[in-house]
Amino acid sequence: MVPMTAAVPHNPYRSPAPAPVPSRAVLEDAGELLRALAAPVRIAIVLQLRESPRCVHELVDALGVTQPLVSQHLRILKAAGVVHGERSGREVLYELVDDHLAHIVVDAVAHAEEG
Repeated sequence: MVPMTAAVPHNPYRSPAPAPVPSRAVLEDAGELLRALAAPVRIAIVLQLRESPRCVHELVDALGVTQPLVSQHLRILKAAGVVHGERSGREVLYELVDDHLAHIVVDAVAHAEEG
């Protein structure tokens, strides 16, 4: 008798061959990036900036938190290379450095919603 095996669903994140382990420096940088994204307010900021660049007062209004709190979280995201700001008159417009970061956050939120 031939044993039957269950079909394994395709996982686009799993490669057919074992992937090489990145260097320790790359793994540490990835860990720092994930730590920078690991706060609910910072996740919400990334989701807002995914739509369009925003200044601090727009983020305050959208998130319903205080200006000092938004500024503190933006400093952390900026230090981690997640966002950058560009001065426009008296305001600074913040935007995501690249779309990869938005995908990480969107995927994490979708996973949590499936939950």
